[in-house]
Amino acid sequence: MRTHHCNELRSSHIGETATLIGWVNTVRDQGGVIFVDLRDREGVTQCVFRPEESPEAAAASHKLRGEDVVQVVGKVAKRLEGTTNDKLGTGEIEIVASSLIIVNKADVLPFQLDKELSNEDLRMRYRYLDIRRARMTQNLRTRHRVTKSTRDFLDEQGFCEIETPILSKSTPEGARDFLVPSRLQPGSFYALPQAPQQYKQLLMVGGMEKYFQIAKCFRDEDLRADRQPEFTQIDIEASFVEQEDIIKLVEGLLGRVFKEARGANIPASFDRITWREAMDVYGSDKPDRRFGMTFVDLTEELKDCEFRVFSGAVAAGGVVKAINAKGFADISTGQIDKLTKLAQTAGAKGLAYIQARGDDRESWRSPFVKRMTDAEVEALRSKLNIQAGDLILFAADQWEPACDVLGRVRLQCADMQNLLEGNEELNFLWVTEFPLLAFDEETSRYVAVHHPFTRPLKEDEEKLLKGELSTDLRAQAYDVVLNGTELGGGSIRIHEAPLQAAMFKALGISDETAAEEFGHILDAFRFGAPPHGGLALGLDRTVMLICNEQSIREVIAFPKNNKGSDLMSQSPAEVDPKQLRDLRIQTVKKPGGTQPGNAPAAAAQG
Repeated sequence: MRTHHCNELRSSHIGETATLIGWVNTVRDQGGVIFVDLRDREGVTQCVFRPEESPEAAAASHKLRGEDVVQVVGKVAKRLEGTTNDKLGTGEIEIVASSLIIVNKADVLPFQLDKELSNEDLRMRYRYLDIRRARMTQNLRTRHRVTKSTRDFLDEQGFCEIETPILSKSTPEGARDFLVPSRLQPGSFYALPQAPQQYKQLLMVGGMEKYFQIAKCFRDEDLRADRQPEFTQIDIEASFVEQEDIIKLVEGLLGRVFKEARGANIPASFDRITWREAMDVYGSDKPDRRFGMTFVDLTEELKDCEFRVFSGAVAAGGVVKAINAKGFADISTGQIDKLTKLAQTAGAKGLAYIQARGDDRESWRSPFVKRMTDAEVEALRSKLNIQAGDLILFAADQWEPACDVLGRVRLQCADMQNLLEGNEELNFLWVTEFPLLAFDEETSRYVAVHHPFTRPLKEDEEKLLKGELSTDLRAQAYDVVLNGTELGGGSIRIHEAPLQAAMFKALGISDETAAEEFGHILDAFRFGAPPHGGLALGLDRTVMLICNEQSIREVIAFPKNNKGSDLMSQSPAEVDPKQLRDLRIQTVKKPGGTQPGNAPAAAAQG
């Protein structure tokens, strides 16, 4: 239907006859001569309709409006002097139309495609129109380049792309599963995979050695900018590897992807810090290091402080930490309140601060400075490098909660100060040695920080085998971080039955439960499972950062909104009552009325 796309014709084509087809981008009437910018996925070409060239085409062009689909035939001509457009690849030429076919008329659009729209729900409702916008088209094409580059690189490294089941077994691995009822086995359910974790380990037992998959994953959890109920990850697993092998592989993969999809040259190897260092210095397991404001420990200096918030925390075995938001002493009362509320939401009772409006302590605005000795003030001044105009913010609590609170405050301060505005730095980082276990106060038991198949650090293996449990046990787990966003994470896996049994015991999983939930993988470990490990990169997050977007919804063709709804197709939705009867499912009545789609009570067996 066309000889060229709308970003193909150049001065070298002048005099040739070309056929283009696409959408009407704009229509301009210049004294009876109609200029139409015709658009397809590749770009825009100007078409001109003159009565003397083709009366029929010129007459038809007067009826055109935005987003009509048309086919234009005409001669490629040089634009008149002074009318060229340097912003377009086709800006030196135009098509002098001899024929116009209106393929499809468009109704008036619900929004203009050439303007950014703040109403995201409207964009989601008409997503097929939203995708026509240049920004969205570019994002989706970048996503294609990322996946192609990934496949090419991993293929070169000897990896095989293997699909794993979507309908699988529900196992206790962290987030809530999406469940799928079985019609053939009433009362039984499949689960949509949160990740292909067990399958890829079974592929290693099966001798595949190097596996990857562009894998769809599903988690029924609360949503935010970088979460969707269904998402995609680059899933990788390899046998006969150690942590260093996986790290080097992923650094090479990301180097290729960022070069081919963004044109960016990134370091061949990334900095590394342990999880404890990351928390201790930045208050985050995915630290953003593009700005300073690192933590200063003041536990020793303030252990005897008259201000009981500090000395009381130290006496209880906790710490006092602080950050210096340089030049932010003029923070408003409203901003202080916002930071305080953030700290309280994170579990703190409040937020202690000093506004150093001058060099001497008398000019410092703070609710507690008057209760500090000169020595304590000088210790603060020295360790925090306090100068006139600085804002000092404190956290006092047990080590981990204090780090977490101050980490969140640090990020909010950076946002308030616009420290990252216009910053295009790509700061990659590995965070290693995550805790193996966390203690759940609500259930009074240990839970896996990563998942139950994560291998402990060699130095801590014996403690796990002996049942010497604590949150100090470290895992051979690692996350790759970019600009404060976790791109992906992985671990070296447990491959021996005794160590796996010890891990299950640490998590309070009985032998019977382990056999019921994980029997297939435990059985597999009995038949010569190789040492193996891997990592999963969030494809959506990676593309989001490559495209400089703030939400993964901007790089997914048909995403859900923040309530998990697809406004375009109106899903989730109620289903035909017969479908529920076939599944032996009865829905619960809504308060004050009958729930549509109820199955008869006698048929409700699930």
